[in-house]
Amino acid sequence: MDPQTILETLGISGEVLEGLGGASGPVRASGAIMESINPSTGEAIAKIRTCTSEEADAVIGRAHDTFQTWRAVPGPARGELVRELGNALREKKTALGALVALEMGKIQAEGEGEVQEMIDICDFAVGLSRQLYGLTIASERPFHHLTERWHPLGVVGIVSAFNFPVAVWAWNAALAAVCGDSMVWKPSSETPLCALAVQKICDEIMEKHDAWGLFNLVIGPGRSVGETLISDPRVPLVSATGSTPMGQHVGEVVGRRLGRAILELGGNNALTVLDDADLGMAARAIVFGAVGTAGQRCTSTRRILMQKGIAGALCETLVAAYGQVRIGNPLDPKTLMGPLINQGGVDEMMSALVKVKEQGGEILCGGKTIDGPGFFVEPTLVKIAHDCPIVHDETFAPILYLIEVDDLDHAIAINNEVPQGLSSSIFTTNYLAGETFTSAVGSDCGIANVNAGTSGAEIGGAFGGEKETGGGREAGSDSWKLYMRRQTCTQNYSKELPLAQGISFGD
Repeated sequence: MDPQTILETLGISGEVLEGLGGASGPVRASGAIMESINPSTGEAIAKIRTCTSEEADAVIGRAHDTFQTWRAVPGPARGELVRELGNALREKKTALGALVALEMGKIQAEGEGEVQEMIDICDFAVGLSRQLYGLTIASERPFHHLTERWHPLGVVGIVSAFNFPVAVWAWNAALAAVCGDSMVWKPSSETPLCALAVQKICDEIMEKHDAWGLFNLVIGPGRSVGETLISDPRVPLVSATGSTPMGQHVGEVVGRRLGRAILELGGNNALTVLDDADLGMAARAIVFGAVGTAGQRCTSTRRILMQKGIAGALCETLVAAYGQVRIGNPLDPKTLMGPLINQGGVDEMMSALVKVKEQGGEILCGGKTIDGPGFFVEPTLVKIAHDCPIVHDETFAPILYLIEVDDLDHAIAINNEVPQGLSSSIFTTNYLAGETFTSAVGSDCGIANVNAGTSGAEIGGAFGGEKETGGGREAGSDSWKLYMRRQTCTQNYSKELPLAQGISFGD
């Protein structure tokens, strides 16, 4: 599909698009006009009218008003709305996946995979809507019992990054909706069209269920619209995805007002390959993890810790594989790697490679920009020592560091020595090695995989990391509890008033 057809299919075509949605009502965006840029060509796709801080404040107010009624809707009924949202996404999967490819630059298959994540989390949330379980707790007092209940929290602020312009919103939105919360979404300014397309789908669902103000969108600069969202006491929870410095700022602002924050920040993910590994399988995981999305995933593979016995063979295999990576238009089904998001991303990669050379690294292949329109680069393999400073930084680009290790213990030590702690993996046919890697003395990351790559998490498990990755958890398992408030209730069904701890207070 050509760009105009994609936009028209998703219902977001027009001369200047409105940067508000969901709860805007009489509020209209009056901020500056921004352009959405196609990273494959450097040309504008569409224009969007951004909103101001005052308009964002009004949207938050409408979301807060909606929460007052939405929280009283039974959980299964909330789940029905999310079920219909998932079905609407199924109908738009191809077009929305194409828009992700067009505006963000990941290949069409990955774009559609991102939409599938949205569908999957909706399915997960529908089941969850009947399983928001509390506990019954034994009381020390006679004829008393304690219960633990979970109640809706309030307005959830969602701040998403460019690299997953729709899926990360859904991880939060589907859970928040079934938990009884309303939400306000501030997307990346690099990918506003993806957000508008999702909001269009949400608008149709809200209209059908008379639930206006449940899903809300504010497009605008972080310094104004973003600050308004994270500073507002009517927003008890902010879920933010982005760089570690961004997350530190969000955490400080939200923490100062004693709000909650879910922070999904940087990654510097290592994949260990031991001598007994299946090298063919490991190589496939490495290429997908390092080259996919042009190295712009938080879970992208950035470091290979290869045991010395297989290091030479693995390097040769990867050099050959990198030479076959087709780079180009992400909408072309033959393409394996699209562009970086913008010129800043290209400049960051080239600056990192200068430091690589200064610190003694050897570039085995790649490392150059590609002439022509768009922000294309060559995926790059670098042989380097583990303690070089550049290796400890996250460069959001397709640079892969190849590092030799002596054994499993050495690999775990290097895996854990960086300040980030999101994803990690090991390839081995030794059961004991795999168990050790995922044990308390193994990887210190939030995700630890055995014979699977660092990227490609399923929504059934909680997603997130440790250390400078922020410590947040989204998607599966019991992540839903972050979107609710816990209430402990004591119920006395006697005619006496015994006190806890056996205290006697008067007659």
